[in-house]
Amino acid sequence: MKVAVCIKQVPAKDAPLRISESSAWIRETDIGFEMNEPDSFALEEALRLKEKHGGEVVALSMGPERAKQVIKEALAKGADRGLHVSDDKFFLLDPLGSAKSLAAALQKEPFDLILTGLQSDDQGFGQTGVLLAELLGLPHATIIMQIEAQDGRLRVKRELESGWFQWVEVPLPAVLTIQSGINKVRYASLKGIMAAKKKEIVTVARESLGVAHESTERVERIYVPQKTKKTEFITGSAKEAAAQLIEKLRHEARVL
Repeated sequence: MKVAVCIKQVPAKDAPLRISESSAWIRETDIGFEMNEPDSFALEEALRLKEKHGGEVVALSMGPERAKQVIKEALAKGADRGLHVSDDKFFLLDPLGSAKSLAAALQKEPFDLILTGLQSDDQGFGQTGVLLAELLGLPHATIIMQIEAQDGRLRVKRELESGWFQWVEVPLPAVLTIQSGINKVRYASLKGIMAAKKKEIVTVARESLGVAHESTERVERIYVPQKTKKTEFITGSAKEAAAQLIEKLRHEARVL
């Protein structure tokens, strides 16, 4: 089974984030970056499928030169080779633009399965995997909690609302978005880290993919919410105060 895993590099959870002068993104200097946590579960699932059924795992990431670090991490954990779509301004892309670029890179060779994390930790749109499936013309399923491969098909368990689950069958090739917590993510071993140095990473400039995309959305401004406090006393009889409280909870706080 030949599996491609889309992994994104995002700011580290403990990074001191500062907003850039344009107010459209954060300052990327002097902060650490790491693999998007939902994508790490997708990578682990791909490695387990390879161990069980054989085949190859290809780690794909888009971003500037530093994005190669998450590809190298994937290679150290057991991925066979990497594909880097180079773009210094990738953060300006909306989910459709990202999906078009990834689809163009993935179309260069056939894959049995394409995995993505459910969403990214930095922007959290949760749409790239679904759009990628549509652009590639492949069946897809989302919020996957378990995968069983048999006879050229997949039987997958989807997480629904209110504690419900759904089992569906998906033909291959297909695209799946993996739910966080589906497995226990492995650490890279010393042997894996040494082996990763000999594994191939192919770099492709995003401009060379011939993907023309006019953004359908843009970030106007990023800002830190201001903390405010407001106290209001409700007067009147108990009946009148209760009526006022219900009115405020319903129309102002919107919790009823």
